[in-house]
Amino acid sequence: MAQLAGQLVEALEGLLGVQVPLRVQAWDGSVAGPPGAPTIVLRNRRALRRLLWAPGELGLARAYVSGDLDVAPGGDLYEVLDAVGRFSELPRIRTLEFGPADVVGPEGRRALAAVLRAGAVGPRPTPPPEEARTARGRLHSRGRDRAAISHHYDVGNDFYGLVLGSSMVYSCAYWTPDSKSLEDAQAAKLDLICRKLGLRSGMRLLDVGCGWGSLLLHAVRHYGVTAVGVSISAEQVALARRRVEEAGLADRVEVRLQDYRETADGPFDAISSVGMAEHVGEEQYRVYAEGLYRLLVPGGRLLNHQIARRPDHPGEEHRTSPFIDRYVFPDGELSPVGSTVARLEEAGFEVRDVESLREHYALTLREWVANLEAHWTEAVRLVGRGRARVWRLYMAASALAFEQNRIGINQVLAVRSTEEGAAGLPATREEWLLRRSTGAPRLGAGVPAATPAGTDLGDRRSVR
Repeated sequence: MAQLAGQLVEALEGLLGVQVPLRVQAWDGSVAGPPGAPTIVLRNRRALRRLLWAPGELGLARAYVSGDLDVAPGGDLYEVLDAVGRFSELPRIRTLEFGPADVVGPEGRRALAAVLRAGAVGPRPTPPPEEARTARGRLHSRGRDRAAISHHYDVGNDFYGLVLGSSMVYSCAYWTPDSKSLEDAQAAKLDLICRKLGLRSGMRLLDVGCGWGSLLLHAVRHYGVTAVGVSISAEQVALARRRVEEAGLADRVEVRLQDYRETADGPFDAISSVGMAEHVGEEQYRVYAEGLYRLLVPGGRLLNHQIARRPDHPGEEHRTSPFIDRYVFPDGELSPVGSTVARLEEAGFEVRDVESLREHYALTLREWVANLEAHWTEAVRLVGRGRARVWRLYMAASALAFEQNRIGINQVLAVRSTEEGAAGLPATREEWLLRRSTGAPRLGAGVPAATPAGTDLGDRRSVR
C-alpha cells in the first residue's frame, strides 16, 4: 500500500469528475494531490470510514473532531477550510447525486476497489461524544431550547474566558481606529449599543440573552441605567450574578435564569438583544418580536444584533449546516436580514437603522481562534480535546464565511413609536450616535498570552 494516497485521490477524482483541491497524506505515509495545495492527514482507516458513512461536511467534521483527520504540520486550518468551502460551491459538486448506475459504473468500481484495498470498509464509526444528542420535544419549545442552549453555552465559564478574553463578550466586536485589542473593540461595541439605544440616567434596560453580563455592567456604569438581564444558560447566569455582586451593582442590576417568553414585568425604556435571536427560530420569531414590542414603553428603542444568512436562490431549498446543527448550535436558525426587518415591522416596530458589521465579526473570530490556540493546553484540560477542536473548527470556518459574504451580521435599531407616531430620535443619525458617555474605559486587561507547548494542534497557529 505504498501508494495508498494516490489510489484514493485518483479514485475520488474519477468519481466526482473534478480535481480535488487538497493534497492527501494517508496513514501509510504516501502523499498525493495538486502540488502546493493544503494538505490533510488521514491518520487511520477510521478517517476514511467516517467519510464513507457520512460523505461531505458532517463526515469531515466528525473525522476532524475525533482526531482521525488533521491538518498537516506546517499547514493552516484556514487554507484547508477555504479550499474545501470553494470546492463545495462548484456547480458540479453542489448538484452531485449518486445513483446505482454510478456505483456499478467503471469509476464507481474503481473507487470501491481503492476503498477495499485501503481496508476502510467496516461498521459505521460511533460519532464523537461532542455531537449533540437527538433533540426531543417540539422545535423551539422552552424545554428543547434550554437543552440546545445548554449544549453550547454551558461548556464552562473558564473555557469561554480563555477564548473571549477578559471582556467576556460572545458577539461581534466593533473595530474602530482606536481599537488596539479585542477588549478595546468589545468595549466600543458595548458603547455603540448604548448610544444607539439612547440610554441615560434613570432609564430601565432589558438585555435579552444577557450572556455573562458585560453589556449590563457597561450600561449601568457609564449610562446610569437600572437593568434586567435574562438568559436560559445556568452557567452564564451564575457568573453574571457574581460579576454584578463583585462590581457592587446588585441594587441596580438583576440577572434572571429566565426564558424571554416568561419576561412580563415591563415596561422597559430600552431593550437589547445581542446574539440571541439566532436561537429563536422562524416559527417563534413573531412571538419574540411581539413580546419585546409589548415590553417597551412608547418611544422606546430595541437594538437587535443578529447573524444573517444570504437569501436562497429562487427555487433553491435552504441547507442547514449539519456540523453547526449537531456540534455547535442545535436548532439554531439564520434568516436573511430582510426577513428579520419584516418580522419586526409586522410586530409593530418602526425600523430606523440597519448597520452591517460583517467584516468586524471576521476579525473578532480570528482573535478568538488565536486566543484558543494560544491557550490550547489549558483549553483541552478544561473541556477535552474533542470539544476544543469543535470550537476551533467552527470559529475558523465562521471567520471565512463572514469574510466571503456567505453570512452577515446586522444591528437593527427599531422603535415603538407613540400613538401620535413620534419616534423620539434626533433628526440625523450623526446626532444620536454622538450622544455618548465620556471616558468609558476598557472593560479590563486582556488574558495573558501563552505559548502552546506540547499541543496536538497538528498545524501551525493560524494567522489572524
